[in-house]
Amino acid sequence: MITWIKSFFTKTIIATDPMKYLIVGLGNIGEEYALTRHNIGFDVLDFWVKQEQVSFRADTNGDLAEIKFKGRTFILLKPSTYMNRSGKAVKYWMDKLKILPENLLILVDDLHLDLGKMRLRAKGSDGGHNGLKDIQEKLGHNEFIRLRLGIGKDFHTGQQVNFVLGKWKPHEIKDVEDMIYKAITAIQNFGTIGLKLTMDNLNK
Repeated sequence: MITWIKSFFTKTIIATDPMKYLIVGLGNIGEEYALTRHNIGFDVLDFWVKQEQVSFRADTNGDLAEIKFKGRTFILLKPSTYMNRSGKAVKYWMDKLKILPENLLILVDDLHLDLGKMRLRAKGSDGGHNGLKDIQEKLGHNEFIRLRLGIGKDFHTGQQVNFVLGKWKPHEIKDVEDMIYKAITAIQNFGTIGLKLTMDNLNK
């Protein structure tokens, strides 16, 4: 019995790699959604992949890419399940890759933050975001780390959907690009110096 228990825990430890992270950018697939505010999570990962000169590959429930940085392995995921079913892809790859819960990071657009502002949170409500809501339902809890990317709320009453699914205006592009580069740095810091220090630096 003791031998079996030791064997079980040894296999469990080997199966989970504390240096491996799953970074999920939320968005919708399809050309009509490209470069829209709702797809800022996709955009961050696309920019990072381009910087590192790697590429995404199509796989189950999403497109994946892998980036090595300072001894860490970042698995980048763009779900192909559409925003409202993001949790299906997240749960599948969490289980398949044996990602530790604390090594999961979700990138999500946020109407409640001004354009270019970001907030890193260890947990929280879905805030009315259907992608976060589905992830919460599929994982069975809301204690997953999320990087909220501010897209602003420059829209009239009743125009929220059109605004979120609309493309960036020319005068917004500079702020969007600055946010994307800062988000990439935040992800790298999350994996290297840890959540608390990254939160302290980003949220102050």
